Formats: sequence, C-alpha cells, structure tokens
Amino acid sequence: MIFITAKFRIKPEHADDWPEISRSFTESTRSEPGCLWFDWSRSLDDPTEYVLVEAFADDSAGAAHVGSGHFTRARQELPPYLAETPRIVNANVPGTDWSELGEMAVEG
Repeated sequence: MIFITAKFRIKPEHADDWPEISRSFTESTRSEPGCLWFDWSRSLDDPTEYVLVEAFADDSAGAAHVGSGHFTRARQELPPYLAETPRIVNANVPGTDWSELGEMAVEG
C-alpha cells in the first residue's frame, strides 16, 4: 500500500474551521475504491497544525486519487487557507491495514 502522512499548517483564523473547509475533499477521497483510510488529527502542541494519515491500496489507486476531479479542486480551493506548503512523508509498505503494536498489547 501507499502510506502517506502530511502536516498541514492552517492560517490561525481558519484553524477551527479546517474540518469543515476540507470536508468535501475528505469525503470524496474516502469514497474512492482504492482509498484504505484518510484521517485528520489536530496537533496537541500546535492548534494550527493538522496531520493527515492516508493510505491507498497500490500505485494505481494513488494515481487515481491524484488524477481525480476532487483532488484538482482541492489544489485550487484549499491553499488560500494554508499558512505554508504542507509537508509529506510518502512510502510504499507491505499490507493493507494497520498492524497491532505488540509492545502495548492489551491482555484480557
């Protein structure tokens, strides 16, 4: 799978509204057949930073995402709300789901 983590720094005046601002893009991406997950979290240390964790089944699913109409729209509509260019880590990893963190296994 393609595993991606991206950090988005939002302009302070828009930070609280980011979930709604990005809602259409998020919902459209989640409905793609090759999208395994597309999840936003807000930083505990910086209220203007959102972290996006996303995964796609394979290279063709990733290409379909980048080539989609909603991705094109997001490239036009979302940057005015950003304080800087998002930062990204992108890797191909084996599997199609999360693995358990064995060092913190819950017993019982």
